[in-house]
Amino acid sequence: MKIAILSRDSTLYSSIRFMEAAAARGHEARVIDPTHCYMNITDMKPSLHYQGENLSGYDAVIPRIGASITFYGTAVLRQFEVMGVMPLNNSDAISRSRDKLASSQLLVRKGIDMPITAFAHNPDNIDDLIAEVGGAPLVIKMVEGSQGIGVVLAETDNAARSVIQAFMGLNANIMVQEFIQEASASDIRCFVIGDKVVAAMKRQGRDGEFRSNLHCGGTATAVRLSPQERATAVRAAKIMGLDVCGVDILRAKRGPLVMEVNSSPGLEGIEKISGKDIASLMIEHLERRKGARLTFTSLAP
Repeated sequence: MKIAILSRDSTLYSSIRFMEAAAARGHEARVIDPTHCYMNITDMKPSLHYQGENLSGYDAVIPRIGASITFYGTAVLRQFEVMGVMPLNNSDAISRSRDKLASSQLLVRKGIDMPITAFAHNPDNIDDLIAEVGGAPLVIKMVEGSQGIGVVLAETDNAARSVIQAFMGLNANIMVQEFIQEASASDIRCFVIGDKVVAAMKRQGRDGEFRSNLHCGGTATAVRLSPQERATAVRAAKIMGLDVCGVDILRAKRGPLVMEVNSSPGLEGIEKISGKDIASLMIEHLERRKGARLTFTSLAP
């Protein structure tokens, strides 16, 4: 296969691993910065260009689109889809997962357990918002945040009120969420490919830090999942329409709670902790999907 890897940085661990895994399995892969792509969306023959070159002849595309370029990155991915190129994750699913509010509403509607979450627009509703999640301590999250950025723990109602007012004063969209004390500043990243969890790790926040993200200084260790945790992660991925994703789960007294579904999970931490070649498993998944697509096409009347 000829594979496009949509990434702004070819030197990132994940980009390098995809290149290595694709080459090892006999594929031709290339890293393409989506911000340097441009496209003709109205031509009878849709096209996509990169630094003056016509991007044609690709069989598959692996999107590694950062949160800061979601709008343009998914537009580029969508153009690949229009051209008949098979995506590892499609543009609609990525856009859906990047909207924390909409994805939370969808997951809960489909029966996925999550921490109690409240959302409001008007500052007059702040006290009710705090009460909805059971009061402080509580977590305040920017809807557009990622990698733990824009996430604040408020330990008192007064502190929560001040932070919410500040965010609202900046016209930032925020969610207020129940704080799961028993999780002890840790969560579990479940790496889902297709219909199974292929690896998992427990992420623990550093001393004095409630966020477990590795970007915030957290550490990771191997962890054994319960059948319920595995089933929850796979179901969350299916609901979001993602073939490959990282599902972040909190271990709460009432069972596993999904925090977030990440459409572009990093490979470095999970590969080092699990000892598994996750990049190759993702390429294999693309191969299976490509084979299924060719079989379906040949059987079509």
